[in-house]
Amino acid sequence: MYLLLDSYSLFFRAYHALPEMTTQAGLPTNALYGFSSLLLKLLRELEPAGVALARDLPKRTFRHEQYADYKAGRAPLASALVTQLDLLGELVTAMGFPMFSAEGFEADDVLATLAVRLSQQGASVLVVSGDRDLLQLVDAAVEVLFVGQRGKAPIRYDRARVVARFGVNPEQLPAYIALVGDASDNIPKVKGIGPKTASALLRGRADAAELLARIDEVPPKLRPLLSEHAEQIRQSEALVRLRRDVPLDDRLALPFDAAARARTARLFELWEFKSLQARLEALKS
Repeated sequence: MYLLLDSYSLFFRAYHALPEMTTQAGLPTNALYGFSSLLLKLLRELEPAGVALARDLPKRTFRHEQYADYKAGRAPLASALVTQLDLLGELVTAMGFPMFSAEGFEADDVLATLAVRLSQQGASVLVVSGDRDLLQLVDAAVEVLFVGQRGKAPIRYDRARVVARFGVNPEQLPAYIALVGDASDNIPKVKGIGPKTASALLRGRADAAELLARIDEVPPKLRPLLSEHAEQIRQSEALVRLRRDVPLDDRLALPFDAAARARTARLFELWEFKSLQARLEALKS
């Protein structure tokens, strides 16, 4: 099994989940600590054959070109978080894992592409993220470990769990989100359609195109809503649907070896992560 990590999503959640931490020299470290702790836990419990990470670039993507208000309104990052983000690459390099990004695409698209490549090679894949958009990747070979808010245990999603949670199949989630919206990405909802109605509308229909093509089959009171918002629904579904054809090199995912342990130990010492040094040492056995 291979691990694919949504680095920024997990890093941001670690920052907000943990209290302020600093080294004796005043370097903020809570996000670095929380992210490292999660990585060590995953390595210990899952013993993956390889690990790879994806990150966003500080540039506009094709989604911003299609929808100017995509992810609009997000607050600027705190300076302590920015400082630690600048060190994330150093941590990943020490651990020996490839960190992928691609201009014009988001980390989610990169993860989707990596998941497809690995599964086509016959590997099983676990994607780790706090972003629900990645649940659309779930299939026979790909599961998603959703790392939620503080105090809540991660949830591992297979196909059955996605259906139980949302009432639709993983591949229908872009259409589902196009109907109910997603405030975190500034994806508008269709007013008057909630989660239960959205799942009912998509039952037996593959996507938004099929739903709109068969609009005469939906309850009469919903037809005007769907007709009025048809273009919005199509655009939102296209924005949410992950790309699986991002141009990437062939590194895919790498294991955590002895040399990586030694490099990581030196970094943990520099950042004064004494408790994590013991966990790192335990991975050798």
